[in-house]
Amino acid sequence: MSICTLTDIAKTQIDTICKENESYAVTLNLKGGGCAGFEYDWATYKTADELLDDDTIIYGVEGATFIVGAASLMYLFGTEIDYVKSIIGSAFEINNPNAQSACGCGISVNFNLDKVEENAMIENAMITELT
Repeated sequence: MSICTLTDIAKTQIDTICKENESYAVTLNLKGGGCAGFEYDWATYKTADELLDDDTIIYGVEGATFIVGAASLMYLFGTEIDYVKSIIGSAFEINNPNAQSACGCGISVNFNLDKVEENAMIENAMITELT
């Protein structure tokens, strides 16, 4: 199981965001809050110096990188991120198999904690294999 995957359209949008904002990377983390318990937290790193030791680079090409913060990995295992455009706007769309429920806003989410715990064990096993 991969941590998360990006569609080609999402990769193109990350490239665009990095170029337009003169940023090194787009980041995705989770934080407590929102009507469902957690919120997806999008941000950018201006330079590679902002990269934290435990951050995971999911996608990287010359001039654009997508990073998931360490504390968010277990919540995002198996997630697919797309970028959709519609008549009312455009946004990243997160298809997260660990989500138990989500708010209609697309930002706030609640998780199946049994799945998240299982993902944490997989993550630890992957780290052990690498060391």
